[in-house]
Amino acid sequence: MLKQYPKSVKVVFKNFPLSNHKFAKKAAAAALAAECQGKFWEFHDELFKNYRNLNDKKINEIALKVGLNEAQFNTDRQNPETLGKIKRDYEEGQTIEVKGIPAVFMNGRRINNRDIKNLGDMIKKQLEKAR
Repeated sequence: MLKQYPKSVKVVFKNFPLSNHKFAKKAAAAALAAECQGKFWEFHDELFKNYRNLNDKKINEIALKVGLNEAQFNTDRQNPETLGKIKRDYEEGQTIEVKGIPAVFMNGRRINNRDIKNLGDMIKKQLEKAR
């Protein structure tokens, strides 16, 4: 959808670390630290590929794999601003009753059918409304 509508569609990623995943908060902090070096999506994708076996060692391996400066990465993931962003995102998710991930919203409305064709149809309708 981003390729099809580069000027009309924007993806906003929010952190919602699930409490039943003991490394979710660490993974969120690591992804935000990767963002500081322009590698958020690369890091994010590797996290999700490895979500079943995340631990401190795996997070560090991913950081090296995507080419992060290790010292800067470690500093950024402990930064109180990083941890504060995760907390704010999580609280926002609770406010809008996010129960699990992924949760998809379009113009403030929850999308339950995340099928790519359905999303495309919904985007077209929203763009028509905006005209």
